[in-house]
Amino acid sequence: MAGRPQNIDDNVFCIADLIEHAEKRMSKSAFEYVGGGAMDMITTNDNCHSFDRYRLLPRVMKDVRHVDPSSECWGVPTDFPLGFSPTGLHGVAHPDRELGVSRAASKANTPMCLSSWANSSIEDVVAQDINRTGAYAMQLSVVEDPESNLYTIRKAEAAGCKALWVTCDLPVLGRRLNEFKNKFSIPEGLTVPNLSPNIDFKSGYDKGMTWERVQWFKKHTRMQVWLKGIMDPEDAELAVQAGADGIIVSNHGGRQLDGISSTLTALPGVVEAVKGRIPVHFDGGIRRGTDIFKALALGADFCFVGRIALWGLGYNGEAGVSLALKLLYDEFYATMTMIGVQKVKDIGRKHLAWVAADGSLVRLPEIGQGPTTKYIKARL
Repeated sequence: MAGRPQNIDDNVFCIADLIEHAEKRMSKSAFEYVGGGAMDMITTNDNCHSFDRYRLLPRVMKDVRHVDPSSECWGVPTDFPLGFSPTGLHGVAHPDRELGVSRAASKANTPMCLSSWANSSIEDVVAQDINRTGAYAMQLSVVEDPESNLYTIRKAEAAGCKALWVTCDLPVLGRRLNEFKNKFSIPEGLTVPNLSPNIDFKSGYDKGMTWERVQWFKKHTRMQVWLKGIMDPEDAELAVQAGADGIIVSNHGGRQLDGISSTLTALPGVVEAVKGRIPVHFDGGIRRGTDIFKALALGADFCFVGRIALWGLGYNGEAGVSLALKLLYDEFYATMTMIGVQKVKDIGRKHLAWVAADGSLVRLPEIGQGPTTKYIKARL
């Protein structure tokens, strides 16, 4: 059909299709590990559903011949404002593991943050950066033993990572019921080489981590120190005061405490508290290019996805990850074009409306302008 983009894959035309076909190729326990969350998965599901509570507000008769979706992350230029957030055990999805994700990310000029629980070492992952983007970070699951934490930090720094993502919402592991039911564990033959061989999980994760620790991390690395798991505006203010270089609004994909708010719901409050002093990145529930646009409109400086990398691997290894990135890029580019926005920096709250209880749309006020009073007289 005239004007319709060329198909990329005969089976997969969006991320929903990718999930459907990945399920057919992955084991039941692996697929449920990837998609699962804590308890009843209220928060996991709400991360996705929250995007549907907003509607886009396009403007027509705009010159969109030169739409530019490029952005930047950790000081590195990117093709569009999306990266891969840390997810563990890529080897359960496909033998390409994190190495395939890294190659796909490099080809698409996409940032990648590696999990402490990755099945590939950070140095091997960065070695797959065939386009030399340099856009890599390392996530840290903090344990009580300082030397075990430093082991991971030193490996990441030596590999050339730009940032250290310190996970803040992990004093204990969330109750992921599918993992109990499936008796899920690290499959035989897979290792976690970014964790210290001397690490002792008998005492669990560090339950004593406080804001003072931010300076300890900054003292022990030249990497930027980002805090992942900030959901409350007061915590966002404390993160700025503690010296964090950036914030990732995240609820661990709903895999920790079930029943808390979605990340999209938390985002505006965090953005307002930070007041532009440090970057605010977003992670949670993105499945479409329009979702990326909505998160940016609500104040995020950059967006990340986690499970999509694993679903891409499960569908077709490295090629499946590249497919996922291409789909999201095309959708985001099309959204910018149809909204009438030429540059990412011009995306704002004026492009969104909230769906009220009666079905009418409520325009969003700019940050700091108080309650919304202007309504669009429209019914869905």
